[in-house]
Amino acid sequence: MLAGCGTLPASGDDERHIDVGTTSAPSTLDPAAAWDGSWELYRNVYQTLMHYAGTSTVPQPDAAKSCGFTGADSRTYRCKLREDLTFSNGNPLDAAAVKHSFDRVLAINAETGPAGLLDSLEKVETEGDRTVTFHLKRPDATFPFILAAPATSLVDPEEYPADKLAEPGTLVGSGPYTLASYKKGSVAELERNSSYQGDAELRNDSVSIRYFDDSDAMTDALKKGDIDVTYRGLPPDRVPELEKTADEKGSIALSRVVMPEIHYLVFNPEHEYADSLAVRQAVAQVIDRDALVRKVYGRTAEPLYSMIPRGITGHTTPFFDRYGEPDPEAAAVTLQTAGVTEPVPLTFWYTTDRYGSVTAREFEELERQLEDSGLFEVTVKGRKWEKYAAAYNKGEYPVFGRGWSPDFPDPDNYIAPFTGARNALGTPYENAEITDELLPASRRKADRAGVNEQFSRAQDILAEDARLLPLWQARQYIAADDDVAGVEWSLDASTIMRMWELYKKTSW
Repeated sequence: MLAGCGTLPASGDDERHIDVGTTSAPSTLDPAAAWDGSWELYRNVYQTLMHYAGTSTVPQPDAAKSCGFTGADSRTYRCKLREDLTFSNGNPLDAAAVKHSFDRVLAINAETGPAGLLDSLEKVETEGDRTVTFHLKRPDATFPFILAAPATSLVDPEEYPADKLAEPGTLVGSGPYTLASYKKGSVAELERNSSYQGDAELRNDSVSIRYFDDSDAMTDALKKGDIDVTYRGLPPDRVPELEKTADEKGSIALSRVVMPEIHYLVFNPEHEYADSLAVRQAVAQVIDRDALVRKVYGRTAEPLYSMIPRGITGHTTPFFDRYGEPDPEAAAVTLQTAGVTEPVPLTFWYTTDRYGSVTAREFEELERQLEDSGLFEVTVKGRKWEKYAAAYNKGEYPVFGRGWSPDFPDPDNYIAPFTGARNALGTPYENAEITDELLPASRRKADRAGVNEQFSRAQDILAEDARLLPLWQARQYIAADDDVAGVEWSLDASTIMRMWELYKKTSW
């Protein structure tokens, strides 16, 4: 099967084993091809040079022993590796392997991959077996955060070719766990990596990550005791039920997590009507975020009026400031002024299995709101994530929905991934003021609290263009059997679950 071997404990029968349920299945096992929720798995089986320790939002060395900029201009960054690092198959994790890992992401430049996140990287040099130097094209104070993202997962040169993706099923890392077996879209079986060297202290021996297409089925599995923890995709209308169960029976604990996760619409101007500024602005004037959240997500979400969410440095509310309360009459004037007098036909696409099955209800509500205005004729279509992501990266959809959990907790990561010729959406969005002026100016500032001016202006530009339309910000809940501990430590600063923090109280 995959890297790692041994006998797995019987699921649910071993006190040192944890079963986790999620609706966020990996799209691929190769880090060079994924800029999405696949990172949930990567964080636990691959290693990065940097990571987030505990509740810190400041990157700290992991595979590296030390890292830092070598000059005041934030253009040269050097890391010294830990001694005697190896991958799970015994091959050395040395400076050459680190260089290989970065070079191949850029060389392969996969449509669905994270090459855009490394846009500031010019070249990687090595000195001996343990020293790696990153030369940047321009100052970039966010680079340490990028080194903590699973986009920069370290891979074995013998298993991962320099110019193409690894064979399907390949996964060789140096993280806390090995992937003992994997059934796509169903389950990933993780086992403790005996050769791991890093900061993680494993509180369990093995983890089964079970992938669900249906959110209700996942919740039912938790209530029946088939899984111990649920994360991502918990249906909002089941939260009160789980709270009641927690209060009355004490068998389930529900933890609310402050999330910088956002959900939004993307307009592709290569398609008719989506290319019209008036149409996009009219949609922005009609959509009622309060009603959307109230009817579909309840207390598990809150309305969002910027691509930078509340709680992140630089957050403003430009979509509310510009468009105000939902106003179909104002939207009608916007369209008429542009010469649009007939209802506008638009097709909205969403993924049926990535963010929970409640997403269908979200898009039904959007359809209702827009059609009730009399200004739009909306068709809603859904696809499973793998085909959905491939299609939007090829520019097939005029309007589509996405969710975003940050690569790192900085306002840069809510603007830069969505703009520029090569971005995470497969839909080029070239705005010279953002990409050539605002982002470079902000990246020269090591003090990230001092970037408000640049990001306030960037948010205003996005609201005016309405190419990206923020909808809501998540209030995530983690539901767990009350015998499971470590939940409060299980999310890192980029809201990725660290499975090694979970354990059953009876096992310690």
